[in-house]
Amino acid sequence: MKRLIILFSVFCIIINCSVSGQAKIISGVIKDSHSEEPVPFASILFKNTKIGKLSDSAGSFTFHFDKLPSDTLLVTCVGYQPLLYVIHKFKDSLLANILMERGTFNEDVVIRIKVNKGLLLWRKIIKHKDRNDRYRYQNFSYELYNKLELDIKNLNFDKLSKFKPLRPVGNLIRSNVDTSEGLQYLPTYLTEVLSDYYYQKKPEKFREVIKAANTNGVKNESIVKLLGGMEQNIDVYKNFIPVFDKQFISPISNNGDYYYNYRVTDTQFFNHHKFYHLVFTPRRKGENTFEGDCWVNDSTFAIQKMNLRLGKEANVNFLDKLSLIQEYSLINDSTWFLSKDKFVADISPLGKGKPGFIGRKTTTYKNIILNDSSVIKELSHNKIKEEVVTLPGAGEKSKDFWSSSRHEELSNSEKAIIKMIDTLTNAPVFKRFTKTISFIGTGYLDVGNYQFGPWYNFFTYNGWEGYRMRFDIGTNHHFDKHIWWHGYLAYGFGDRKLKGKAELFYLPKKHPRLYLYGSYTNDLDFGQNYYGEVTSDNIFALAIRKPHVPIKYMNVVEKRFEFFNEQRSGLSTLLAVTHKKFNPLQNIPPKDSFALNNGREALSTFETSLKIRFAYLEKFLENEFFRTSLGSPYPIGELYLSKGFAGVAKSGYNYFKISGSISDYIKIPPYGSFSFNIYAGRTFGTLPYVLLDIAPGNELYYYNTYAFNTMNRYEYIHDKYAGLNLDYNIGNGIFRFINFTRKMKIRQFFTAKTLWGSLSDANRNLNFKQGSTFQSLNGKTYLEIGTGVDNILRVFRLDFVWRLLPRPLPSINSERFGIFGSFRISF
Repeated sequence: MKRLIILFSVFCIIINCSVSGQAKIISGVIKDSHSEEPVPFASILFKNTKIGKLSDSAGSFTFHFDKLPSDTLLVTCVGYQPLLYVIHKFKDSLLANILMERGTFNEDVVIRIKVNKGLLLWRKIIKHKDRNDRYRYQNFSYELYNKLELDIKNLNFDKLSKFKPLRPVGNLIRSNVDTSEGLQYLPTYLTEVLSDYYYQKKPEKFREVIKAANTNGVKNESIVKLLGGMEQNIDVYKNFIPVFDKQFISPISNNGDYYYNYRVTDTQFFNHHKFYHLVFTPRRKGENTFEGDCWVNDSTFAIQKMNLRLGKEANVNFLDKLSLIQEYSLINDSTWFLSKDKFVADISPLGKGKPGFIGRKTTTYKNIILNDSSVIKELSHNKIKEEVVTLPGAGEKSKDFWSSSRHEELSNSEKAIIKMIDTLTNAPVFKRFTKTISFIGTGYLDVGNYQFGPWYNFFTYNGWEGYRMRFDIGTNHHFDKHIWWHGYLAYGFGDRKLKGKAELFYLPKKHPRLYLYGSYTNDLDFGQNYYGEVTSDNIFALAIRKPHVPIKYMNVVEKRFEFFNEQRSGLSTLLAVTHKKFNPLQNIPPKDSFALNNGREALSTFETSLKIRFAYLEKFLENEFFRTSLGSPYPIGELYLSKGFAGVAKSGYNYFKISGSISDYIKIPPYGSFSFNIYAGRTFGTLPYVLLDIAPGNELYYYNTYAFNTMNRYEYIHDKYAGLNLDYNIGNGIFRFINFTRKMKIRQFFTAKTLWGSLSDANRNLNFKQGSTFQSLNGKTYLEIGTGVDNILRVFRLDFVWRLLPRPLPSINSERFGIFGSFRISF
């Protein structure tokens, strides 16, 4: 019995010692809460003790204890808010993802030192830039993996479900989205692109071959191309870094010391190399600068990792937060080459805390080849400087292909997002919801194979027709992939006349573009119609007309055929045949003032025209049939030739016209942007005013970029003319010196528009008849200049425009000064 008691006591002691002596393991990763990137060398200290350590270069840490020193970790790092993390006492092991919120880089602290080590390190980086920038090589190539995710944030699913029309959508989203933690996200888009990228220095060439694309959400080939390496090419070694449509000054710009304060906060060793931790903050508020930090190699002074953020007063619209990270890896003894990009942006168009978007783009680089003949061989296929090629079947790769080809495996949340997007986009209730939102936003409604709208043309009013109703119908891509047709009927209750238009578009080839187009129109002429501008044929024009300006009305009957052909070089030709009849209705000389003999009809023309356009490396955002230009890095030139034939289809006039223009949009960071348009033209022949050059006037208080805003329509006519339009957007300009306007992100701009014109004696005698209000400049100068306030409440622009030359005639009711508003959306 005594032995049994002794054995039992020993067993209890062993068990007790085993339990009480069991090691506790605390491990985790410190991450940035916004970018979800690891935070290297963060300080992790047990609260109220001196026990702690630094996270490693990947943000990881591990503690082993028999007994916890404290139940709370204090985590600190430069640029982040201190964080207290509570540990569960009764768990023997803990694996934690610790997310740190952004703080400041102590930009308001002034430290008096004899030698600024940060500035010395910056100078070393600048001195070695040419040896570290990847574009120093004669050529290189790599495999590129791009991943983009777009989510809707701050959705209140309870409110969504309470609103009866949206209740089915709210319930559907609630059942598919995890709302258990903090912010609520609705995934809308996730795409992956795998490509090979090639670069050559002399002559400079770029080529990208898209091998695979996996799109979940909106499927659009032009978007896939814009997400490739050609368009998203950020280089921190350049003097300027693009952020949306703005150019921000790089912390390692050659003039960086004028814009940034620098300081060295730490020195660390990892992977057998020594690195300096350089922190930078803006010298002044309101400039296009970043705040952030980078790790710099001590021997080559190459960047190993750079973290960039936008300050709270950066002059960018709708942007709540932005993180831009670039990492470089050592590919041989001394060569650091780009290995990873990450771009995370919180976009809040309605304000902080309101529904908005979060975009996350991650790019990784593998299989890097430097100065190799294989790169030159691949680039020899280029027909122009830059080419993006999508291989056949790129969008149809299997899951097995992606599993083996991704540079990094999809996280569990990303896998869930793909499944969720598929569930939502295929749900009938969600389809109806997105269709309704699209109808409100764009004006168009898709019903099966057909499209109705835009709704803002359904109902309007004007002095000739009175109340006007219009109904549009067309086809969409479900009807046919190559053919689009559209038509509308309009009825004026005042003139009791039916008008309309019918058009047919055939697109056999998209890249390069080739199409045929035909149309028939019988309607009023509502003035210049440019993308983004307001014409008279919509409900918004009712309240913004200038008073005391006689409204000119003209009916136009037009038959038109077009053939368009584009080359890969950016050269395009548009051949058109047009038969057009003009019938002046009110406040312009009538048709019988220009009566003709020999069976020819007055104000009727038959012409052929050729438009030649050259836009090198122009980019487009495309849908199934049409496209919107995103501009070109080079000037765009146009040449227009047309010939009128008298007697064909009762046409009354022989003439020849020639005109041309050169335009460009130039970014001049850090001083804003500048655009210009130079144009000129000549008409040979004696013609009525409708066939001469009518200077574009504006009779609305809505600012028109393409018109003379203090000039009325039909005020000046010419057969010889030249003009120049200038627009300079200086950014926040003088407004950055005023606290209120800087915080409101108000911007400043200047405009100038000038025109020279003349009219031959024959055309003057034909058109300047009794009762006519036409004028000609007679070789004199028309000049209007403007300035104003842009970005009011992020979307409004106010223009103050002065007409300096010539003085308007009292009978014309033109203004020497005008205030014009407009609605503009930009970052």
